[in-house]
Amino acid sequence: MPCLNDILNEINALNVTQPNAVDVVRKAKIKKLNEYTERNVICYYSGWLSVEGKPVPNLSIDDMDKNGFMNTIEGLDCSLGLDLILHTPGGSITAAESLVYYLRAKFGKDIRVIVPQMAMSAGTMIACSAKEIIMGHQSCIGPFDPFVKGVSAFAVFEEFKRATEEIQTHPHTLPLWQVMIQKYPPAFLEECEKAIELATSIVPKWLSSSMLSDQEPADQDANIKSIMENLNNPGQTKEHSRHIHADKAISLGLNVVMMESDQNLQDLVLSLHHAYMATFLNTNTAKIIESHHDRSLILKYA
Repeated sequence: MPCLNDILNEINALNVTQPNAVDVVRKAKIKKLNEYTERNVICYYSGWLSVEGKPVPNLSIDDMDKNGFMNTIEGLDCSLGLDLILHTPGGSITAAESLVYYLRAKFGKDIRVIVPQMAMSAGTMIACSAKEIIMGHQSCIGPFDPFVKGVSAFAVFEEFKRATEEIQTHPHTLPLWQVMIQKYPPAFLEECEKAIELATSIVPKWLSSSMLSDQEPADQDANIKSIMENLNNPGQTKEHSRHIHADKAISLGLNVVMMESDQNLQDLVLSLHHAYMATFLNTNTAKIIESHHDRSLILKYA
């Protein structure tokens, strides 16, 4: 299996004759994966890891992504199903919800999500909508407790709850809490409540209608409860960026297939992943949405 250095060397060797070698190598890797699986392949990749800490736009899941998926799906035989290669820090819950609706409208429930490295937050929600998640030992998903304007919705609720309790027992703390609560805009608590309700409502529906649809009702309910209590609960996960690896994801009740169970698939997926990482390392690319039939939306930054 080629490692990142091997892919970089392959690109450097091609650069002598082809200035767009990163694109040539990456597209060849996508095509090889498609030829092996005989399924449609769409890659959704964010370059957030290579620009961490910099103010780069277009790194997160947003409504612009729909245009990328519409572009890549044009011309595909949707009856062949979809393998969605997902590498993202997350983003908008409503954008993720709309993407899942669109992908299901095109491919039905024959969607596999492959996580070569990281599919966090709203990316994990998208993964939960698939019939199965393919992960390797290096892969991780993450909690999807919602954030509103960059703030944990659950944390806001906890802060308001604590303020109420302390003011009741220690009235002299009222001026301090007034200052602290004023940092939130009007109706912010209501926004947070609606975000929590949305995340809590859509993921169970996706799980029950696809990934867990073949389970007995009692088993399905137990698994959904386990998944929600562990992935939509900062009291359990402690940190929104917590990495949930394959063994933990399986124990929660998610249908995870280990990448290592098919060595050829693992080699093809990770070679493709390294090709994307090489693209982000060598170019000013923020996001790529790309299919095996040479359609792509590539967003760059200055």
